[in-house]
Amino acid sequence: MPLPDSVTTCLSPPVHYVICKLGFEKKDTYDINSILSESGEVCWQAVTEHVCYLESDQSVDYIKSIRSLGPVCESVNLHFKSLTKEQFVIQYALWFRWTNYKELFLEVFDVLQYTQATEVALGLMKLTSCLERALGDVYLLTGKDCPFLLRDLLASEQLAIVFGQAVMNVLRVFIGSPYGLNLRNVLWHGFASPQEIPAKYCAMLLFLTAGLGQLLQTYLLQTKCILVHRPYVIFVSLEELDVFPLNHETLSVAEELVKLSSFVLKPMLPFWMAALTAFKQSRYADCVILLLPQLEAGLRLLFTTTNKCPNRLLTAEVKFLSKVDYDLMLAKHLDNEEVNKLPAVLEEPAMASEFLWDFLNHQEGPRIRDRLSHGEINLETFPREVANQIVAFAITLLCRFSDEDVFAFKEHMVIKPLMNCASCYRSQFHPISRLKKQVLECMKSIHLWPELPTVPEEHIQTIKGLEGNAEASTLILMISEIISQLQQYMPQNCCSSDDPINSVLTERLLIELCDRHICTLYSPRPVLEILVVLRKISTQCHHVSEQVIASTELRYKQWMNKTLRSRQRHNYLRMLNRL
Repeated sequence: MPLPDSVTTCLSPPVHYVICKLGFEKKDTYDINSILSESGEVCWQAVTEHVCYLESDQSVDYIKSIRSLGPVCESVNLHFKSLTKEQFVIQYALWFRWTNYKELFLEVFDVLQYTQATEVALGLMKLTSCLERALGDVYLLTGKDCPFLLRDLLASEQLAIVFGQAVMNVLRVFIGSPYGLNLRNVLWHGFASPQEIPAKYCAMLLFLTAGLGQLLQTYLLQTKCILVHRPYVIFVSLEELDVFPLNHETLSVAEELVKLSSFVLKPMLPFWMAALTAFKQSRYADCVILLLPQLEAGLRLLFTTTNKCPNRLLTAEVKFLSKVDYDLMLAKHLDNEEVNKLPAVLEEPAMASEFLWDFLNHQEGPRIRDRLSHGEINLETFPREVANQIVAFAITLLCRFSDEDVFAFKEHMVIKPLMNCASCYRSQFHPISRLKKQVLECMKSIHLWPELPTVPEEHIQTIKGLEGNAEASTLILMISEIISQLQQYMPQNCCSSDDPINSVLTERLLIELCDRHICTLYSPRPVLEILVVLRKISTQCHHVSEQVIASTELRYKQWMNKTLRSRQRHNYLRMLNRL
């Protein structure tokens, strides 16, 4: 792995020019009053006239548009710097309500007053995710199935109806198009360092968001529509995410390790330090927003080195920008069908890949990156448990890819438990893991049957017609035959040959079976298809068991109260006989 000191930027020369230089070429001074009325409304026509179009097909000419909008952005940035917080709130706060997170935009204003590069980048990442979520809510005023990708959302007819196509073209210059500044993607995918994001672009997006609020208010008044905000995603079963131990001392050691680890690209060091600081300050969403792109950047460095494609460490040739992300880095094969060598480089390949798949990709997992970057999570209530695991996992990668002279860190009393947990990590959200959990939950439900209240045995025996059950006997024979074929795969001393059916349902056997590690990485399609069937069967079995429990308890109460009719009593006793 090359030393990260040799990497000074992850932006390719064309992209570096577009983001860091193009918008500064025109030295014109732009009067803020040209785009802002005395009443505080954005003069959209004055803004949209800076968007240029190609003569060939009238599509946006992003290069000319960025160059033309550069002085406008600078004027907006200076305007915001001239305002006090009170003045900004009076003039703009109302126009951020449509985002359902007004406080975030007021926070971004505070950040712009001090122009601390890392905080500006963080503010821009949060702003773009919240803006995307709000635009999705607007889309649903007239459309269905909101597009997942920001670029598709901004190009939609539904938003053009509400805001106008010219306004949407202004937004696409800044976010959503790989041919424009593409600020959201270069930050969320870990390509841009703090110093490479001009603060004036963050200021301009803040300004445009307020302007969108003004346009939306006009549209809602005209159409009598009501904007409905989709609920945030809420994490459940947080105890399942609590794997790694982490404490204050661990964070202190990590701050030193970050400065030495070859996993950290030097230009990105401020992001790492800010993430650890955010965690210590209980700003858990900020911590994870800062850290996830840096995990991607570090893994991309490993990926491009081991697969000998160093050009992919840099962004944003358009055809590569959306490809070299977690999905590609965790894939079994590269897009040229060659084997991905990254897993073999990781000391515990299954561990690292399974953890990343669990937290980022599996549909039943938390899918942290997607949900944060698309604004689906309430940042103010982001759970510590999730941030704890991401930080701890990041520390294990820092240790794995450190030089030998930091061996003492790996053996440190607070680091070693993390490394031990990492080496033992098993997927929790792969369909195989979820099936195991379903089986154990079903077993617990069935094991409640013997504890159910029941009538005295002599009552059952006095009812005629309950002595035999041909259907049940046939099923028992069939199950016995199936189990005999599976006997060779059963753990020893866990299954009785005398009573194979009941022994299969023993807690000891099922726990031992479910505790066996099954590799979840790169499960072939036939396995995934079988898992779908098995999970449906398990779900149905659990449902039947719960119905049996509920029905038995109800019928017992009715029996004791003598409210059962003759047929109900007969059916109740028949059920008890089968059980």
